[in-house]
Amino acid sequence: MTNAETITKLNEALNTLIKAYEELQEDNSSLENKIKNLENEVSELKSAKHDLEVHVEELTSTKENLEKNLNEFESHKEEDNSNINSMLGKIESLLNKKVDGSSTSEFKKQDESNVLEIKEEESLLDSIVEESNENKIDDVKSSLYEKVEEITEKKDDESKDNKIDLNRMASLLNGFNR
Repeated sequence: MTNAETITKLNEALNTLIKAYEELQEDNSSLENKIKNLENEVSELKSAKHDLEVHVEELTSTKENLEKNLNEFESHKEEDNSNINSMLGKIESLLNKKVDGSSTSEFKKQDESNVLEIKEEESLLDSIVEESNENKIDDVKSSLYEKVEEITEKKDDESKDNKIDLNRMASLLNGFNR
């Protein structure tokens, strides 16, 4: 082998090494890009995981509050039902006592007599109101009549004071003429 052949073979080997190095460099760059992408995905997944954990905590808290409200509602419902049942029992017992104590015809008679009493009281009140209104009207009329009389008397007095005594004037004039 000659020097020229050795140089050519070394050149070929060097070119092959350079190509292999460039390919490795490209592979390394693509792998670094993949690593960065995967790291970004991992970061996004961690953030999503954290958000989901926070959301789970919120949902758990909401669930606990809803369960608490449901328990309170059920207890209030039970209390209301027992109160309603006791009231209904009392009403039934009162109705049974009244029905046992008197018949329905007696209730009707009592209702009719109550209605008549109410009507009588209303008519009595109406007549009292009418009488008081008439008395007030009479009082107003009499006070107006008195005021009119006072005014006419004052006018009469004023007109008497303002009248000229003709006889007196004549005597005065006669006195001046003499």
